[in-house]
Amino acid sequence: MIRRSRSLARLALAAALAVTATAAGAQDVLIRGARVHTVSPAGTLEKADVLVRGGIIRAVGGNVEAPAGVPVVDAGGLPLTPALFGGLSGLGVEEVSGEPATVDHALALNGPMTVPAIEPDWRPEFDLVPAYNPRSAAIGVNRVAGIGWTMLAPGTVPGGSFVAGQGAVVRLDGSFDAALEASRSLFIDLGSDAKGLAGGSRAAQYMLLEQALRESRPVPAAGMVAMVPGHGLLTPTGRDVMMRYTRGGRVVFHVDRAADIRQTLALAQRLGFQPVIAGGAEAWVVAGELARARVPVLVDALDNLPSNFDSLGARLDNAARLHAAGVAVGFTQRGDATHNARKVRQLAGNAVANGLPWDAGLAGLTRVPAEAFGVADQLGSIEEGKRADLVLWSGDPLEVTSVARQVWFDGKAIPMRSRQTQLRDRYLKAAGPLPRAYTQ
Repeated sequence: MIRRSRSLARLALAAALAVTATAAGAQDVLIRGARVHTVSPAGTLEKADVLVRGGIIRAVGGNVEAPAGVPVVDAGGLPLTPALFGGLSGLGVEEVSGEPATVDHALALNGPMTVPAIEPDWRPEFDLVPAYNPRSAAIGVNRVAGIGWTMLAPGTVPGGSFVAGQGAVVRLDGSFDAALEASRSLFIDLGSDAKGLAGGSRAAQYMLLEQALRESRPVPAAGMVAMVPGHGLLTPTGRDVMMRYTRGGRVVFHVDRAADIRQTLALAQRLGFQPVIAGGAEAWVVAGELARARVPVLVDALDNLPSNFDSLGARLDNAARLHAAGVAVGFTQRGDATHNARKVRQLAGNAVANGLPWDAGLAGLTRVPAEAFGVADQLGSIEEGKRADLVLWSGDPLEVTSVARQVWFDGKAIPMRSRQTQLRDRYLKAAGPLPRAYTQ
């Protein structure tokens, strides 16, 4: 933990940040004297410097010389990390969960206004990226808490399919073109929570997956009857999408039960796609198989009691056991993962408290998801050539009492304001002659 006694260093930091924020271009900066958690083979560097030119990290180490005109931020020994992964979320596609007009994260075609007899049931071509709104207030709230990127994850709803659709990594830098194409993934929900979308049986989920995969083959299998309206699961576009993912594409499976995880691994091996397990409450049971298959797992480290019969084996040391077996472990939340994406740090901290090494906890918020989603060439570590998406912390980034002092995207310091801070400043008036309870 960084001691609170470093008040002078913090004052100096605040002054330096003010200079940086007004610098021309604001994409060149030298962050000096930080405790740099590189999340790379270089490990943690004490009193190190990070030089950013043109939004790209150009140098990491001690005594880096500041080029002429490049503003310098004195970090005062505070921790510096890559911008954190916000888990699988609906940031930018879900504004107010209770207001349907602001929610775009799921597709239901079999509602009262559709005609199921002529409408294919599955739409894997459903893609969240076009609905992404970088101006969402929920993004700002999480961004100032150190969350720099997230994976847009489609959900399942009644009238939809357990093949939820596609998502991609988006950087929360406020740009309209924030999606990283290399991260595009297909999402499939398996297990008891989604079996109602497959006739009430998880066995039917695998049956329907087999049918969809057969439909997506470029040449129909011998003896296969041509699909006619009302009998096929996929549209022509859907067949193209499914075929793309069965040729080495990435598929994220929301699955908890150990038996279902094993079925997922077998399916991936047979078809050749890249699986990522999300949830994985019982993943520790099959940790050896996951490690041999080199399949990453995104867990909620607060899963300590079964929420359903698929997670009877949930335990707090799930992440630690997976890591010890050689599994790459990242973090994502269940429940309100969109508006509270910033709480993902708490998951990593609890995993560390239950046996996961600290470095692995930070990697689960940075490098591991970046590698899992194919964006490690840009994000997830502090190394030369990477984007300068960085966070300077008041203390241990896995400690809930620590806060983000400054966030940079492409080397540009963002204003550390959100709708929440603006409302606070507007309505939290200075105390008058009477206690606050008596003020208007």
